[in-house]
Amino acid sequence: MDMTTGIGLVVGTIVVLALILMGGDLRTFYDIHAVIVIGGGAFAATLIRFPLSSIMHGLPLGLKYAFTMRRMTARDLVDEVARLAEVARKAGPLGLEKEEVEDPFLGKGVRYVADGYDAAFIRDAMERERETFFMHLDEGQKIYRAIGDCAPAFGMVGTLIGMVQMFANMSDPSKLGPFMAIALLATLYGALVANLFCLPIADKLQVKLHDEETNMTLIIDGVLMIREAKSPAIVREMLVAYLPSKHHPEPEAVPA
Repeated sequence: MDMTTGIGLVVGTIVVLALILMGGDLRTFYDIHAVIVIGGGAFAATLIRFPLSSIMHGLPLGLKYAFTMRRMTARDLVDEVARLAEVARKAGPLGLEKEEVEDPFLGKGVRYVADGYDAAFIRDAMERERETFFMHLDEGQKIYRAIGDCAPAFGMVGTLIGMVQMFANMSDPSKLGPFMAIALLATLYGALVANLFCLPIADKLQVKLHDEETNMTLIIDGVLMIREAKSPAIVREMLVAYLPSKHHPEPEAVPA
């Protein structure tokens, strides 16, 4: 699990609740009209912007990857691919059938090699799966970003509605408070939905999309090198290029 996402949401929620409770009551900050404006307005705008199929794929996938972490880092993948290359060199492609691979995408590539598929088929199949995954993950971050963009705008809509109702009922002081609450709470709800939840999740998904692009490309190249029976040393050396420079081996000193 990606602890930073959960910790950030919990800390942000605690900060907001603490500020509310220090100066009043939670019930003061609840208004059903403001909830309808933000929830209904953001939902309607999202439906207009995106096909329903994209929303059904993007929302749950985005939420899943915002709260989970890849089981293997890029460095772990390099070590695992080099190990599998060693197995393939010693026992041949069939030797890979007995190997347990933790990463599902790498495991699928290893099965392709063990089953004897040619390199062109392996590359095409794995790249197609990679691009489909990127498309759905990118849809997720775009949907959360769209909600984060329109929530404050609908907060302003709620504020304007509340102010219009308030000014239209100036003769009745008992109605001024509820309409003012709509005006202020709609803006508050829109800001919280956007800046505490949707926009941070969209940014997190964007970062993870770039990380997954590196990791999955590394896996494809590694599987193809295993298919070509490259030596483990060459496989490791080629894949290390995907890692940050701090993980690169130090160049050997040239004797004087």
